[in-house]
Amino acid sequence: MDIEETIYKYALTNAVEHGNNCQTGSVIGMVMSKHPEMRKDPKTVSQLAGKLVAKVNAMSPEEQQKQLDNLGGIEEHKRKVEKPKGLPELENAENKEITLRFAPNPSGPLHIGHARAAILNKLYQKKYNGKLILRIEDTDPKRVEMDAYDFIPEDIEWLGIDPDDVYIQSERIPIYYEYAVKAIEIGAAYMCTCDGGEFKKLKDNCQECPCRQHTVEENMKLWNKFPEMEEGEAVLRVKTDINHKNPAIRDWVAMRIVDQEHPRIGNKYRIYPMMNFSVTIDDHLMGMTHVLRGKDHLANSEKQSYLYKHFGWDIPEFIHYGRLKMDDVQLSTSKAREGITEGTYTGWDDPRLGTIRAIARRGIKKEVLYDLIEEIGTKQADATISWKKIYGLNRNIIEEETNRFFFIPEAVKVDIDSLPKEYESLSIERELHYNEPEKGFRTLNFNKSAYIPKKDYDIALKDNIPLRLMDLVNVNITESSCEYDSFTLEDAQEKNARIIQWSPVEDAMEAVVVMPDNSKIEGFIEPDSNKLIVDDLVQLERFGFARVDEITDEKITFYYTHN
Repeated sequence: MDIEETIYKYALTNAVEHGNNCQTGSVIGMVMSKHPEMRKDPKTVSQLAGKLVAKVNAMSPEEQQKQLDNLGGIEEHKRKVEKPKGLPELENAENKEITLRFAPNPSGPLHIGHARAAILNKLYQKKYNGKLILRIEDTDPKRVEMDAYDFIPEDIEWLGIDPDDVYIQSERIPIYYEYAVKAIEIGAAYMCTCDGGEFKKLKDNCQECPCRQHTVEENMKLWNKFPEMEEGEAVLRVKTDINHKNPAIRDWVAMRIVDQEHPRIGNKYRIYPMMNFSVTIDDHLMGMTHVLRGKDHLANSEKQSYLYKHFGWDIPEFIHYGRLKMDDVQLSTSKAREGITEGTYTGWDDPRLGTIRAIARRGIKKEVLYDLIEEIGTKQADATISWKKIYGLNRNIIEEETNRFFFIPEAVKVDIDSLPKEYESLSIERELHYNEPEKGFRTLNFNKSAYIPKKDYDIALKDNIPLRLMDLVNVNITESSCEYDSFTLEDAQEKNARIIQWSPVEDAMEAVVVMPDNSKIEGFIEPDSNKLIVDDLVQLERFGFARVDEITDEKITFYYTHN
């Protein structure tokens, strides 16, 4: 096949697969990718592609398909390869009781990044009928916040996760001491009293520090003196490969002194395990078969493998996945806490945060997160979740559940003049849900006056167009009045009237909607909204979905979900 015929076939394929509109750049990319030999003459490829793309785009869709069929197509593009649905299989899961763990640090409530780890573990637990452990990793007193001990269980409960066992590492410190001694006794660890800077210089040059040659007896003597030492005076190190290509893995620290009160256990201990030491011990003792963690733990997994080998333990399967980001949302727990302290955010459930409780308060269903996390899976590429994607998935879930109500933002009260007597007092019924009549109806009792949105009022005044109050009457707005015009929908359509929502004045409820940027829109909601209760999801017609957050005698507060 000559070069021109090859490019022609790719141009036809591109057109048929993309709405009959062929793109030159895409065709060149396909040619260069599938035929590396053509990269030697990019000028010819480019010129031919431009000419042939123009030829293909001038054809009708039917002719494009016919030409492609005549040429036999290009096999790898004729069939769309379906992506396998669901999570990939776990490595070496045969004939094992699968045991997994979700192990957050108690620095605050969970955010959507934590949700990825929690949900992935839950999905695999369900897939393999395995065991799931919740372990609170709180062996760094400087990264512990007391409120997190309540937040984390609440958040995973909302996610629908019920762990088989729950552990708190600060309750297990004697166990880590026991294994520190065992590591010393088998020659896997040593007490190091070198200055940190000096040790780094040696380590970076692949040189052992003098302490590495201590006998077991010398190490035990230093270990026993450890509790009386000053912070930074000594550490316990795990022996690794001093020539390892990654200096961070060379003889890593297992235990150190931290002179700071632990928020949960006070000053009971001064010697705390580093994460890699406590995690390795716990993962072994708790029987982990598979460890799902972010790819930022790749080096940690290698560090921990040394300790597994020292003790002769089976190494679990490590699965590393990429970072999860969210468009325009604060996911950093430390920055969020700082913002809450400074008053930038109203709390952990502020709609601008990516915490689980903020997402829940807005009315996003947990099933949305499960769908997203399962779709992203365990791939190592970083992923960004967009609000658009979340909204679309959530809308699919709540569309058929939510009742409809009129919300009148920035309400303007209008008294409708010149009403025919028979229209002065009307009772209008509208479906609670347009597609589910069995849900019943809501009633709007009109008596000459109504609240209408300020935006619609201003447009009618500025552009001199009539308004139709939905299911009610048609009116004309002037600077000084609101005049009755006509009654039927057909009249409104003839005059290109703007159709708007409205509320009776009598018994209307004040309402405020908290928006995603934490701004607030005030107005009124129709009287039948008094049937709502906290946590109800509703659709405020022509405004958006919202969750009922608070109800008082004076007003209803909603959290805006999405449109």
